[in-house]
Amino acid sequence: MSEELFSALDHLAATSTVVIDRPRGSAHPRYPAAIYPLDYGYLDGTVSADGDGIDLFRGSAVGNGVVAMAVIADIDKKDVEVKILLDCTADEIGTAAAFLRDTLGLGTTVLRREVS
Repeated sequence: MSEELFSALDHLAATSTVVIDRPRGSAHPRYPAAIYPLDYGYLDGTVSADGDGIDLFRGSAVGNGVVAMAVIADIDKKDVEVKILLDCTADEIGTAAAFLRDTLGLGTTVLRREVS
């Protein structure tokens, strides 16, 4: 994965306000049985393909920056999106991917930042 891409994502995260609108433990608005395992929100002042802010999961490893991104395909919405994984541990990356894939039923691929 391109370090330039992750550097650009780090810049977006560092220069935007992180808004958590679905804290860890809260229910998904359309699927009440789906409970968010991590804080979920968006980068205020950014725009994603759906016209809203860039979505993100925020983990517990403060200072790690953007460690991965999830590319998802939502068949019901006929939509493809990117979700940033910010300050996540390796376990939290797996947890976010499982939530998207297994709980929400989204086609999900996680691209991890290479650590040198």
